Amino acid sequence: MALLNYTTQISAEKTVTEIQGILARAGALAIMTEYDANTVLVGISFKIGTPFGPTAYSLPCDVAAVNRILDKQMRAGKVPRRLVTTEQASRVGWRIIKDWIEAQLALVQTQMVTLDQVFLPYARTNTGETVYQRYIGAGMNGLMLEGPKAG
Repeated sequence: MALLNYTTQISAEKTVTEIQGILARAGALAIMTEYDANTVLVGISFKIGTPFGPTAYSLPCDVAAVNRILDKQMRAGKVPRRLVTTEQASRVGWRIIKDWIEAQLALVQTQMVTLDQVFLPYARTNTGETVYQRYIGAGMNGLMLEGPKAG
């Protein structure tokens, strides 16, 4: 199966604008886009209220990873060569992120989960890294995955 949204022609900039609107409607207090040195959109950060107060989150878009998948799928005959570009990878990656955010916020809307629950890995810590980055950096130290065994 080809990658989700692999044929999109919607620019990354337009998609990020849509994401900003989605986050604003969900109650975001601040939204910031992030670019690499080549002016490629690589992330979006936002602050939103949670039961623990305003919390900052950062969602990355790994354009190079998307491009590698498109290239692999092109070699397998699933994606046309013309769609294996950095620009297309950026369009596809951002559309996937938009779809993911919409799905997560739909779960929040139904009250099956809370916003801080679904976005937790992307929450910014006091050191500026995300919870997930801290988790990986600590090698799961301090994380008890199972309770004490009953004797």
